[in-house]
Amino acid sequence: MEENQNQESAKEDKPSHYIRLKKFQFVMLLFLLVFTSAAVTMFALSFGDEKAVNVGTKEREEFNKLYEAYDKLKANYYKKIDDEKLMNGAINGMIDSLQDPYSDYMDKEEAAKFNESITSSFEGIGAEIQEQNGSIVIVSPIKGSPAEKAGLKPNDKVLAVDGKSLHGKTSSEAVLLIRGEKGTKVSLKIQRFGADEPTEITIVRDKIPIETVYTEMMDHGVAKIQITSFSENTAKELREAITKMEKEGMKSLVLDLRQNPGGLLDQALEMTNMFVPEGKVILQIEDKNGKKEQYVSDNKDKVKVPVAVVIDNGSASASEILAAALKEAAGIPVIGEKSFGKGTVQTAEQFLDKSNMKITTAKWLTPNGNWIHKKGIKPDYEVKLPPYAELPFINPDKEMKENDLSNEVKSAEQMLDALGYHVGKVDGYFDDNTKSAVIKFQQDEELEVNGEIKGETTVQLMTKLRDKIEENDTQIKKAVEVMSKKQK
Repeated sequence: MEENQNQESAKEDKPSHYIRLKKFQFVMLLFLLVFTSAAVTMFALSFGDEKAVNVGTKEREEFNKLYEAYDKLKANYYKKIDDEKLMNGAINGMIDSLQDPYSDYMDKEEAAKFNESITSSFEGIGAEIQEQNGSIVIVSPIKGSPAEKAGLKPNDKVLAVDGKSLHGKTSSEAVLLIRGEKGTKVSLKIQRFGADEPTEITIVRDKIPIETVYTEMMDHGVAKIQITSFSENTAKELREAITKMEKEGMKSLVLDLRQNPGGLLDQALEMTNMFVPEGKVILQIEDKNGKKEQYVSDNKDKVKVPVAVVIDNGSASASEILAAALKEAAGIPVIGEKSFGKGTVQTAEQFLDKSNMKITTAKWLTPNGNWIHKKGIKPDYEVKLPPYAELPFINPDKEMKENDLSNEVKSAEQMLDALGYHVGKVDGYFDDNTKSAVIKFQQDEELEVNGEIKGETTVQLMTKLRDKIEENDTQIKKAVEVMSKKQK
């Protein structure tokens, strides 16, 4: 579960083009789990023998109290003080006082993780997180990652890692605990909304490739392109995907932005420009003084087939910029569930000692001037997935057998029932009917037949359920229906 705080120096385009980034050259939209290099900003804060801190040639009296506190600690604290830790704590305190989950300070160790390249791969469980009211919350798992396979979902709270509580920790601190080498295990305590008790789950870390665009040709010439994040090559990947789908006979296109936590602003703008007519506003940035800067679509080639967008509550930040622009500026229908709701822009700055600070610098607004922060984007066609898509995961390490009574047994019964196995009354009690259903499932899947749920049986049960969800994806089916009508 590593954060992917992406940032890229955006190049200034010609005046007729949509991207003119002078003030926001190092812009990010969501603090994710894969890191890339930060912009270098010289910022020095030093404590000398004076009663004020000097920055450049101007005396800064507002630092007097901070200096006095530092002096008193150095003189009177009963243990030797680590100056670097004291400095980091001071900066952390300033950032924490903002009460902004998207602003953060990273010490050298944390910043080293932050600076890992997004262009190749990383090792971990593959999920995007954020700090929210003192809790670490899943934004979304990365497609095909151990986190997704384990059943982690948006809004799951991570209470502890290997027995260590995450309460009050920043997302950067959580990253250091959760990340690790391929093949190693990490135990997470997860609290899912609506569940009575938290669940312990062990995940084996793996190498997570950074691939952000996936294609599939569906019925009636409807192409589906799934975009999982906005990394430095995503716009290029999307163009290539569109070309590929055109060669395969694409008549209409569905952009799947579900569980996409965002990423680079320049990529979102470049991708939005592929669909929005020339001259239309695609994004507005508003600074703290209320001054707005508009970004307008240019005259480059546009996608000419009908398009629909699919979102859910894991669609955040850059994916919301894309969805909102296509909805408001291009009249493209949006299908699914209300999006996450992140309408702020972050800028990263690196200190001389290689530590790093990320702060919120502006709001972003939709083409019509709407601020979707904490509200999300409401789809034109509201469609939910089947109820069994929301079932909580089951820890494969936990054994369930006849006469057991628990919430985990109830979840297993619901999964078996969704897959067509007769479990009798779904009540959380592992009775004869439940055991018979488990035996039948194990026989069908050529597993060890013992009538108990653990290990491979649990993993295969969740895998088969995931396959069923994909086969009965009500949101994509609705998008195909809408696109098929537009082709006529």
